[in-house]
Amino acid sequence: MVVKQIRLISLTYRYFKGLHEFTLHADGQDINIYGPNAAGKTTLFDGFYWLLFNKDSREKGELEKWIKTLEPNGEPMHGVQHEVIGVLEIDGVRQELHKVFYEKWTKKRGAAKAEFTGHKTDYYIDGAPHSKGDYEEEIAKIIDEETFKLLTNPSYFAERDWKKRRKLLLEICGDISDSEVISSNHELSELPALMEQRSLEGHRDKIKSDQARINSRLRDIPNGIAEIKRVMPDTDGLNQEMMQKQIETLRDRIRNKEDEMNRIQNGGEIAVKTNRLREIDGELLQIKNEIQAGSFEKISAKRQHLSKKNADYGELEDATKRMEVHVTKLRSQIKENEETRSRLRNERDKEKESQFVYIGEDSCATCGQSLPIEKVEEARKRAEEQFNTRKAQTLEQIVSRGKTEKLLADQWAKGIEQITDTIESNRIKMDALELEIKELRSEIQKLESSTPEAASDTQYQSKLQEREEIERMIRELRSQSVSALSEARLEVVSLRTELESQERKYSGFEQVERGQARINELKAEEKDLARQYEELERQLYLTEEFTRTKVQMLESKINAKFKNVKFRLFETQVNGALNETCKILYGPNLVPYEDGLNRAAQFNAGLDIINTLSEHFKVIAPIFIDNAEAVTDLVKTSGQQIRLIVPPTFENLPAEVQDHLASLYDGDLEKTKAAWEQHNSKLRVESANNTIMEGNLF
Repeated sequence: MVVKQIRLISLTYRYFKGLHEFTLHADGQDINIYGPNAAGKTTLFDGFYWLLFNKDSREKGELEKWIKTLEPNGEPMHGVQHEVIGVLEIDGVRQELHKVFYEKWTKKRGAAKAEFTGHKTDYYIDGAPHSKGDYEEEIAKIIDEETFKLLTNPSYFAERDWKKRRKLLLEICGDISDSEVISSNHELSELPALMEQRSLEGHRDKIKSDQARINSRLRDIPNGIAEIKRVMPDTDGLNQEMMQKQIETLRDRIRNKEDEMNRIQNGGEIAVKTNRLREIDGELLQIKNEIQAGSFEKISAKRQHLSKKNADYGELEDATKRMEVHVTKLRSQIKENEETRSRLRNERDKEKESQFVYIGEDSCATCGQSLPIEKVEEARKRAEEQFNTRKAQTLEQIVSRGKTEKLLADQWAKGIEQITDTIESNRIKMDALELEIKELRSEIQKLESSTPEAASDTQYQSKLQEREEIERMIRELRSQSVSALSEARLEVVSLRTELESQERKYSGFEQVERGQARINELKAEEKDLARQYEELERQLYLTEEFTRTKVQMLESKINAKFKNVKFRLFETQVNGALNETCKILYGPNLVPYEDGLNRAAQFNAGLDIINTLSEHFKVIAPIFIDNAEAVTDLVKTSGQQIRLIVPPTFENLPAEVQDHLASLYDGDLEKTKAAWEQHNSKLRVESANNTIMEGNLF
């Protein structure tokens, strides 16, 4: 495997972000760059980044706003060239890159002074000028920008969006096909047939859509059954067979009485008109039934609508109560959290104020003779060093715990705000539903109290008038038998009234039968839907089992590529479902990168990742490690390390180092401290193999 090796030989800065003239000699080796805060350590990386990609390390591209060196009054220098010259060794061949950014001042014809007309950038490769396009094309041959960021910045991969991290890991290690996952778990053998050419996510979405549809229907069925039962007439105490016989008897009596009336009547005209009377009676009954049936249907529809609104209101009310309980719990947690943080602040302040007090012995415990002064001093220094180490560790633990507690408090506060907004929205919806429910109840009452009477219908009245007219004609035709016909007619009317009453009651059995049949249909549908839902639950379990199996295979395959870093690609939810993620875990205890991992371990995790990425991209590039003073033992990398370090104060140097430096100034600690501060007041470059004790530091 051919791997491109990129090493940094040197970087020269001129009037670049405050560096008037500075050369970083790296010679392709690991180096340490010392300097206090704001001395320009990050500027070195910004210059290297700009040399390659025309922006700083934070990807700020508006050069005129950040690249210029400022005057003491804060104004940018004018008329100077801002330059960075870099020498790289690429696979053993050195190449010089040179970029110059400067102001353009143009003197127009007839003008006394030149005017500022913009900025310009010149590009050089190995001393020869190049166009911007040719320069960028040459840089692209060396390394592209995204790969550069991944291989030179230990924090870049971890700070990317987790979806991008996950995608890159799958590119490095290769995804696992669905067929490989299914063949590894016999429980999944029927999954391809169930998916029907759909993707796993598509099949899962279909299952959830079908479940939502079935759940919606299952919620509606009980309301439908209750509504059917509500409108079913009460037939308790009635005998259907006996009522049928009574109706048949009444119909026979009516027919006999009508035959009698026909015999009384003379002539065919009376019979014709009498037949018409029968037709009209039937039409009147039909009109009456249609009028009342329409009213019942409207009332039934309104009640179904009312039932739906009541159910919606109940769901919102229950959800709101649960959210209010959750808000109360979160507020209690925030209060406890604040007490914890207050206690931690007190512990931190108390620990900061603690002072070292040496209580060791200055005489031999066996013979009682005084110990040599150098032994006593050595014991005291050792005790003080142990005290300072413990104090620093304790403060670091307290601060870390405080940050974690603060993050939790912020998350809970944000959760309260979101839930409170939802509660307010629910209350608005409930108020609207309450108004709708009141209106529906009022409409139902009005419909029930205003069921139309047939007698008030114009069509019914018209038929009655027609009937009266025919009866008048018949009376005239039967002038000689008015009395007999009148009696027969009265009896027929009475019989028909009784028949209508009995038929109305008897129709209740038909309504009950139709209602019960519909109820049986709904119950059968409910049972079938429950069976379908169980099957969907089983299929959903198979998709989750597929995901769990793939998780184990993927994580095992990916984690094998890294030495100390591991990755968690999925998280199990409370309900057992899996959510995709890409969390970085480090060390033997697999501490999450974003939650609990200290800064030193984060650096080493990033370097471990860079080693693997270098193998994947087949490129080894210089690695810039900012704040490297936080790490005592950096992970070794195939890439050259440029470590940006804030040097310790004189007081934080080991005692033996302080003594060594003081010996250079005849034991004068004040002069030694001043010399140390002067020594570290500006940027200083050393080989990573040097130690503070080597060479003449001053």
